[in-house]
Amino acid sequence: MKFSVAVAMVPLDQLVPLARTAEECGFASLSLPDSLFYSATSAAEYPYTADGSRMWDEHTPWADPLIAAAAMGAVTERIRFRTNVLKLGSRNPVLLARQLGSVANLTGNRFDLGVGIGWAPEEFEWCGTPFARRGARVDEMIEVIRALLAGGMVEHHGEFFDFDRMQISPAPTRPVPIIVGGHTAPALRRAARVGDGWTSALMKFDELVGVIARLRELRAEYGTDSRPFEIQASGVDRSGADGYAELAAAGVTDVTVAPWAFERLGFDCPVEAKQDSMRRFAQAHLT
Repeated sequence: MKFSVAVAMVPLDQLVPLARTAEECGFASLSLPDSLFYSATSAAEYPYTADGSRMWDEHTPWADPLIAAAAMGAVTERIRFRTNVLKLGSRNPVLLARQLGSVANLTGNRFDLGVGIGWAPEEFEWCGTPFARRGARVDEMIEVIRALLAGGMVEHHGEFFDFDRMQISPAPTRPVPIIVGGHTAPALRRAARVGDGWTSALMKFDELVGVIARLRELRAEYGTDSRPFEIQASGVDRSGADGYAELAAAGVTDVTVAPWAFERLGFDCPVEAKQDSMRRFAQAHLT
């Protein structure tokens, strides 16, 4: 089983040194969050906390994950980068495909696209995209992005997006894996049907086991069960050698951790403290 480091909500000037340390320690990837802006009020509750509250405020730092991946990729050689997760619904798939192709090329194919729909109506509407029918729109977006990143001339005539023959160059020399996030029934179906994996967020172990079983059923139903498939878990209520063994036995392939959080250090603690925590975690679990 692999381990990845979550760098959500850390000061932006810590990202590059944390990337170097994560690679030195042997972590598989860096998990990059996505938040477009902080609205003073929101018409929807945050879906991954018990009371629907957001875990950050207007002063919390967020880097654009694609720009962050390119910056960190320039100072590393092996570690991968993944969005966990990029909110597709408020973006344009053609512009996004152009950015994704650039990141994949600049990092030497060390980039995975973790995708979600997005939960905040304001992020859709204030970026010029309707909140209604967002799931169907995202399904078509994934189709468009895959086609454009495959290279060559592409045309698309769908319900939400329409364009004639065009090409984005250079295309990545390897396919960009798409990891689908979300806990709802449609999200699980999307992951099983078109994803190269699925990622969880703050899900308890017992529920996680049930979801993994459901994904196996759905992949068999869609005839995609012969393809490689990642199961990524973050914020799960299991840790330590025994806990990670339980997760591996359940089918988890990658656990996302913030080692400094295990030591009760805040997101804004000094970078040296984070690096020391990463080294201690690596010594205990990656050797």
